[in-house]
Amino acid sequence: MALPNSLFYAFFLILFSSIRMAHNMYISPSPAPNPAYDDNDNIAPTVFDVTSFGAIGDCATDDTSAFKMAWDAACMSTGSKSALLLVPDTFCFLVKPTSFNGPCRTQLVLQIDGFIVSPDGPKSWPLNYQRQWMMFYRVNGLSIQGSGFINGRGQKWWNLPCKPHKGPNGTTQTGPCDSPVAFRIFQSSKVRIKGLNFMNSAQFHVRFDNCSDVVVDSVTIKAPASSPNTDGIHIENTHNVQIHNSVISNGDDCISIGAGCFNVDIKNVTCGPSHGISIGSLGVHNSEAYVSNITVTNSTLWNSDNGVRIKTWQGGSGSVSRIVFSNILMVNVRNPIMIDQYYCQTKNCANQTSAVIISDVLYENIKGTYDLRSPPIHFGCSDSVPCTNLRLMDVDLFPSKGQLFENPFCWNAYGSMQITIPPVHCLLEPLPDC
Repeated sequence: MALPNSLFYAFFLILFSSIRMAHNMYISPSPAPNPAYDDNDNIAPTVFDVTSFGAIGDCATDDTSAFKMAWDAACMSTGSKSALLLVPDTFCFLVKPTSFNGPCRTQLVLQIDGFIVSPDGPKSWPLNYQRQWMMFYRVNGLSIQGSGFINGRGQKWWNLPCKPHKGPNGTTQTGPCDSPVAFRIFQSSKVRIKGLNFMNSAQFHVRFDNCSDVVVDSVTIKAPASSPNTDGIHIENTHNVQIHNSVISNGDDCISIGAGCFNVDIKNVTCGPSHGISIGSLGVHNSEAYVSNITVTNSTLWNSDNGVRIKTWQGGSGSVSRIVFSNILMVNVRNPIMIDQYYCQTKNCANQTSAVIISDVLYENIKGTYDLRSPPIHFGCSDSVPCTNLRLMDVDLFPSKGQLFENPFCWNAYGSMQITIPPVHCLLEPLPDC
């Protein structure tokens, strides 16, 4: 027998409170920041509450129009230095695919303290959606913050027959396979995301394209380890990025760095289960890709397929350089340290003469345990373009169950090591003349 609407809503509020209490008990992210984007601005921001624009917040009514009207009003406001678009707690808002566009006349703060949920599965989505759920386009000085939850309800997307895990013996079946990104930030600068909780996206949870001056701090991202392509944070053609103090558990890379990215600082991130922290994949379809000045420090990876990884396709061009992986704990990771220049998603990828050049990579103070199914260190570099100046310092990796050590693997890799267990004798020296 169906519950009356009032009882259902009361039940939801109790459930929402229970989830929040459990979340705070076990994950404990940093407190949500003060709503003002500019800490030096003493003028209170003008508040635009989505419920004042007609949002119902019962998890079933379509609140997209109310969100859009509230956004447009906040974006165009001129009454103070900043405007605050409020998504209040104790409510659950159903929002369909939509784009929140700039530029805005003021610094805009999107304060999310309640629940936001997507339509439930492909059959509930419009046919003309643009591969993302919520997009923020050309918005400079945007802060998205709070203690709320963004739920992509991706289960029905993951179960499409075209997904890799659905076909017999690892094969896929025919049919439409595109799945939406939850949050996409496009062509924007001075963007900050802080304190939010993302869960169960159909595909990537948070994606930045063509952005600059990005800060992601104290977020949690959670999806099942078996969920396909649910990268936590992906950046592409984006620079001056900080990703700090966050917890990510998902079915693909917890952080992935694509072409055109430089000056990226990743620090105090807990990652796993996942596919690790990855640069790439780069050079697909013989494309050109450049990535440089990437630092990953003071982080933990556990029960993951990979730890810190660089992956490129055969036939690409460009370079990956000035990379630092430092002060990292590995716990039962299958491939703790990996360079794979033969990345391929089918069984018929032929070797090619060109490759993305990989050089100047430092692995420092990396310790922990690995799953013996794979070598703890894997440097598989291109036949024609070697990896150069790979440096390992104070690396200690032990089998997770006390078995005998597995020897590292190297192919056309040049570099040096100091105090490394197991020793990487397969590294070639001296460095080749370039």
